[in-house]
Amino acid sequence: MKHVRAEPSAAALIESMRDIGYTFETALADIVDNSITAEASTVDIHVNADADAAAIAVVDDGTGMSRKQLIEAMRPGTKNPLEARDDSDLGRFGLGLKTASFSQCRRLTVASRQSGQIAAACWDLDEVAGRDEWVIRILDETDVGSRPFFDRLPSRGTLVLWENLDRLVDLTGQTGIQDHVYERLEAADRHLSLVFHRFLAGERPFRRVRIRISGRDLEPFDPFHSKHPATSQLREETIQVERFPVTVQPYILPHHKKVSARDWDKYAGESGYLKNQGFYVYRAGRLIIHGTWFRLARQSELTKLARIRIDMPNGLDHLWKIDVKKASAQPPLVVRERLKKIIDEITGASNRVYTSRGRRVTDPSVTALWTRRIDKNEVHYEINREHPNIASLANGLDAGRQAELFHVFQALERSFPVDALYSDVAGQPESLKGGGRLAPPATTSCGLLPRHCRAPHEKIPG
Repeated sequence: MKHVRAEPSAAALIESMRDIGYTFETALADIVDNSITAEASTVDIHVNADADAAAIAVVDDGTGMSRKQLIEAMRPGTKNPLEARDDSDLGRFGLGLKTASFSQCRRLTVASRQSGQIAAACWDLDEVAGRDEWVIRILDETDVGSRPFFDRLPSRGTLVLWENLDRLVDLTGQTGIQDHVYERLEAADRHLSLVFHRFLAGERPFRRVRIRISGRDLEPFDPFHSKHPATSQLREETIQVERFPVTVQPYILPHHKKVSARDWDKYAGESGYLKNQGFYVYRAGRLIIHGTWFRLARQSELTKLARIRIDMPNGLDHLWKIDVKKASAQPPLVVRERLKKIIDEITGASNRVYTSRGRRVTDPSVTALWTRRIDKNEVHYEINREHPNIASLANGLDAGRQAELFHVFQALERSFPVDALYSDVAGQPESLKGGGRLAPPATTSCGLLPRHCRAPHEKIPG
């Protein structure tokens, strides 16, 4: 048997590494992961949106790196993903710094200061392509001192600089470079505020981290609205996987009538409540994936307020199939089996947030004007012929007029605006007002609705 080395082309592979699937915001999150792992207390994101010198820099006050550590960090695949990591380590493959950066720029410079010494290195994809070799440039203080934002590097910490932003800057539209960059920064603001909200809030046991974009502090966005008194926090459960605990904490967000209109819109998120229901998976406190039922349940209007936090340690990465971008995960079988049972409990509680508001319909002391009937898995809404007012009206008519009245009812039932109602409930439930006041006319042209048939201003249950 003969072995032949099959080394990949540096020029070809490094260009392919740019297309793993990062967005600008997920790429930034991967860089912030490194800062948090390096025990930074402050992470600053600086921006130069000038057309001829566009650059993005992430500067932290973490532990910093020596020259040897920096060269190792710049090497693709610095650590085997199967190796054990510290519990607080947000890394996974040893690729994030490089793949995230290459997805946005053609020149990556990293400068780090530790014990008063500066170490700096640069990946230039144009140079790699020209030489077809895996080479980085080691920079001296003069070289790195001329780079943008180097003056922001603290006495201890690390600067990650993106230049030649060919992927970030899109010139195909009508807007200028600055508008496009700031639009992406707004998306990054929302993404980082969600992904790192437990660090931004200093939630125990996670260390508080301050993240700023262009000098403005990010505010944590808690997707569970856990501090609101109307939020239901259900029983927490722990699932043992190998030697690691996986905790599951369900929340039911407040009904729209119990929060302000501003909060209702805020916690809906860009995709709305329907798309944001389901599981929120955290790895060492960092949000990995959210708004999914892992195909264990369907997205439903009645469960759209259900959000379930799952906390997993980084020691289970191989079972959860965490991807390079740390934006995808799949629960192992033992977890999936338990989640199925938890879903049943959660969806029942979420349903009650809505159905409890309509208990008058099933209350025996109140007669509903509309009834709900299920026939062969089809749901029908019908006018209740036994409602006291309707019965009184029908009894006062002869057989011919009764038939005419019930034909009108059937026409109303067949034309029930199901699609419009569903659209209103799904899109803007806070604007939908049910049970309005009705002031009946004294007489009508057909004579079917005399004043005595309904008490003035009677409300229709449900």
